[in-house]
Amino acid sequence: MNRFLTVLLAFLSPLFLFAQNNSEQLLQELDQTVAHYQLYSNKKEIQINKLKELLLSTSSDIQKYDVYGKLYAEYKSYQSDSALIYARKSFQIAEKLNDIEKLNHARLNLASIMGTLGMYKEATDILNRININTSPELKGYYFTVNSVVYGYMSDYAASLQEKKKYIVLTKKYRDSSLNFYKPQSSAYIMAKSSTLLDAGKHKETLDLLLNYFPKIAHSSDDRAVIAYIISQAYRQKKDAEQEKKWLTISAISDLQLAKKEYISLRSLAFLMYENGDIDRAYKYIKRSLEDALFCNARLRTYEISKMLPIINEAYQKQNETNRFQLILFLISANILSMFLLAVLFLLFKQMKKLSKAKQDLSLANSKLSELNTELNTFNEKLNETNYTLTEANLLKEIYIGRYMDQCSDYIGKLDEYRRKLNVMATTGKMNDLISAVKSKQFVENELAAFLTNFDKTFLQLFPNFIPEFSALLIDDEAIQLKEGELLNTELRIFALIRLGIKDSAKISTFLRYSVSTIYNYRSQLKNKAAGPREDFEASVMRIGTNLK
Repeated sequence: MNRFLTVLLAFLSPLFLFAQNNSEQLLQELDQTVAHYQLYSNKKEIQINKLKELLLSTSSDIQKYDVYGKLYAEYKSYQSDSALIYARKSFQIAEKLNDIEKLNHARLNLASIMGTLGMYKEATDILNRININTSPELKGYYFTVNSVVYGYMSDYAASLQEKKKYIVLTKKYRDSSLNFYKPQSSAYIMAKSSTLLDAGKHKETLDLLLNYFPKIAHSSDDRAVIAYIISQAYRQKKDAEQEKKWLTISAISDLQLAKKEYISLRSLAFLMYENGDIDRAYKYIKRSLEDALFCNARLRTYEISKMLPIINEAYQKQNETNRFQLILFLISANILSMFLLAVLFLLFKQMKKLSKAKQDLSLANSKLSELNTELNTFNEKLNETNYTLTEANLLKEIYIGRYMDQCSDYIGKLDEYRRKLNVMATTGKMNDLISAVKSKQFVENELAAFLTNFDKTFLQLFPNFIPEFSALLIDDEAIQLKEGELLNTELRIFALIRLGIKDSAKISTFLRYSVSTIYNYRSQLKNKAAGPREDFEASVMRIGTNLK
């Protein structure tokens, strides 16, 4: 899986960079890269371990010098302390070989990594002892290392006077390096573009780098550096969108090469903060800090530590806002649930009143009038409440509407039954009238219809109730429904519990069973629970939610 992801990201990278995709697409790729940072670190560790294995089988001092140099290069932007160790080992081998070129190169590596570690005095002491009468490439490297070290020192300077002095030295050494690098080399391009940028020539900088960037291999360390310089040129140009794009490209390259010492992701984090994208800002600055600490890059850690409290404070405020909104939502949901339970209770109460009205025709007519009045009042309250809730929950409105339809349908049936009884009375069919009044068939039919309607409505509201309820039971105790059944008595009991009706007396009234029968059903199912018996009903209350 990790290998597949690596190949996929490598394949997508050029598409993102050169198909003129917008910044959001690049940021999404960066988010994926940050999320899978460990994958790239593992790849780096594999490369390092291969070199260490090669070192074990190497006996020649020249070969050891070469492997030490490669290990230094792998560790330089990954783990500074280890890079320092291998830079010193390279120096020791170079002394043993008495090779001036190798000795100077090892010294420059030492000075470079000491600069990263904040050992500025040690670094400058080494640089001051180096005889630069060597090859042009090594001279260029000498001036570059000086430029980088003094650049670090300018960032860390305690006073403005010292800072200005170090900035002058940084530019002086950088400009001197141009005399020794080949004009088409990455080192020359980076030094030249930095010089142009310092002079405020962002157009010339972009002309130089945008033509050069496509030539850089994706595996090259220079890719991130060039992309960062391009971002700074756009920053100087005040093109924030392009600045963000190229910072993102640079950060992607840094992370995919498992660099831990970098600047792009940190800069991008602050840019995200300024743009109001606090989540990304926090995620990026957190990743930057963890990498800087891992690498022991003191300057980067110091730079991040100045920004982290600002972004962290904004992140915490955002979380507090989100938490407050969540609380408001939960309160609103609870109020709505209470309202719906009250509606169900009122509907049940009205239906109970209607069933009693069937015992006497005169009483039924009176109760019917009362019910119509109460239903009108209820409708007015329901309309007012729906208006204030702005129709926030369509399923619950359907639930209410279904029961309103049932009440209306029941009223019609009751009126039809009243007319039937009235005909019997007016035609003198007293025996038929008495039989009709004593018969429970009408009540039983209506109760069955009511329960069927309840089952359909509840399963519309909680479509996965049955499988989720069965999952709470021991495997061989799952509820088995008969053909044609939507819910059985056991499921209806716990459906009512899920709706918040937990009182056995109320459940017994609703389902027309004795309280003891309801209690026995509840106890039997608790005994079949897969988990703790005392947590069973609480688990039922979480059915249909994300709370498990």
